[in-house]
Amino acid sequence: MFLKSTPLEIGTLVAQVESPARGAVASFLGTVRNHQDGRNVLRLEYSAYAPMAEVECARIVAEAEDRWDCAVALVHRIGTLEVGDTAVAIAAASAHREEAFAACRYVIEEVKRRVPIWKREFFGDGTVEWVGSGEAGERVSAEEPRQRGHEVTQQLIARSDRGDN
Repeated sequence: MFLKSTPLEIGTLVAQVESPARGAVASFLGTVRNHQDGRNVLRLEYSAYAPMAEVECARIVAEAEDRWDCAVALVHRIGTLEVGDTAVAIAAASAHREEAFAACRYVIEEVKRRVPIWKREFFGDGTVEWVGSGEAGERVSAEEPRQRGHEVTQQLIARSDRGDN
């Protein structure tokens, strides 16, 4: 499973990809920061269209492992996260550092671009904004997410049914 509602541990991911044949392990941790566009962030809430997110994460990992001679582990947190919590963790291991770094970078960029995960940001001034994933990544106010979220989800389902990436 690529989605988790419990805290993430990079050590667990590293253990999944380590082997005596792989001399390089690259990792990425995306953590909740305390600011966005000059505003104080209190916390985030991540939600996902889980069935499609799981499938798309598996595709991304398989693509990276096929493209570079490496092993990749990925996990993304859902639910409420506080400042400092880890939201996404990736480990990539290969015989050499170049492949491990490239695979790790590819995975995070594709997750951000393709996986239907949405972030709700809670700011110190009391405002709340939703941020979508990929092509739906624009910010929307807290007043409009339900209709917009429904529209985006329908688009993602249709795209998945067609077999589009």
